[in-house]
Amino acid sequence: MAKDYYNMLGVSRNASGDEIKKAFRQLARKYHPDVNPGKKDAEEKFKEINEAYEALKDPDKRQAYDQFGEAGVESEGFRQSGRGFPSFDDLFRDFGMGDIFDVFSGFGERSREGHGLKRGADLRYELEIGLKDAFYGITTKIEVPRYEKCSVCKGNGAKPGTSPKECPKCRGTGEVRFVRQMGFMQTLNISPCDKCRGSGTIIDSPCSNCGGTGREKKTRKVEVKIPAGVDNDQYLRLSGQGEAGSNGGSSGDLYVVIRISEHEVFDRHEANLFCKTIIGLPTAISGGGIKVPTITGNATLKIPRGTQSHTVFRLKGMGMPELHGRKRGDQLVKVIVEIPKKADKDLLDSLKRHGDGTRSGKGFFDRLREFK
Repeated sequence: MAKDYYNMLGVSRNASGDEIKKAFRQLARKYHPDVNPGKKDAEEKFKEINEAYEALKDPDKRQAYDQFGEAGVESEGFRQSGRGFPSFDDLFRDFGMGDIFDVFSGFGERSREGHGLKRGADLRYELEIGLKDAFYGITTKIEVPRYEKCSVCKGNGAKPGTSPKECPKCRGTGEVRFVRQMGFMQTLNISPCDKCRGSGTIIDSPCSNCGGTGREKKTRKVEVKIPAGVDNDQYLRLSGQGEAGSNGGSSGDLYVVIRISEHEVFDRHEANLFCKTIIGLPTAISGGGIKVPTITGNATLKIPRGTQSHTVFRLKGMGMPELHGRKRGDQLVKVIVEIPKKADKDLLDSLKRHGDGTRSGKGFFDRLREFK
């Protein structure tokens, strides 16, 4: 029977790449063998959804599958490792960061640091700042909900007055090893202990405050220093400010992603700033100095005689500072010439006569109308 990759992932045939990625991510969290040690049905299910994702995530492979089915797809299947599938950590590290305060797909929480030790999950926080804040740099505080060490059991998960016991099955290692003889060869299989779930300890009397997890949910204020020149979508990594680990594992990290709100005057591209200003027809004809806004105040822009509408002028070094640098970008100002609706007839006739015979073959006002 032909395999329906879209049905395997639970998406429609016109699903976007992001929708396919999101569907696979949700299913992988549920069925990955690292989350279901020893469960063959979960492993088989994961193999199926991984095969489907490998075929649909690539636009060329997806097009071939849509046209010819499985025959048109040379599936890469799994990224081969010792177990025949990617680890939970490697798999989800490829996805980057999730939603606000979303655990980075849980890979941080499940990464092993030693026998029974589990590192805490990484967290993401989106911080919106203004353009001036990005220009000068700011120090602010954000409120981060996260799991921390339980204040009652101090993180060991056991009721006060008791302590966790060594797991009799794995003897505190958190791992179970099986040696299989195949002819002249021996293979060693290592999997998390199913009795203690890889922790290496058994808790007979769990803490009533955390239910034996060793962690409780709290909201903490964290100080964040935003450097001058930071740009949209850049992020800061605050080491150890993520969620607390389990069984003595280290804490995860906090990633603060910068979102810069729109400015009423300036548009930004990297270190350069763009804006528009309107000048009158007399200024465009005879020239003169005008005041234009900059990120730090007003500046004088010299308008040459005969300036055309939509001419762009450069104010060197008046843009945004370079991140961790000493230089600043430029400010580009587009000048829009405003044509008066009512003006002296003799003046207009004179300007029209002078505008005839230009290289474009069009009069002054004809060209201005095109620029508008």
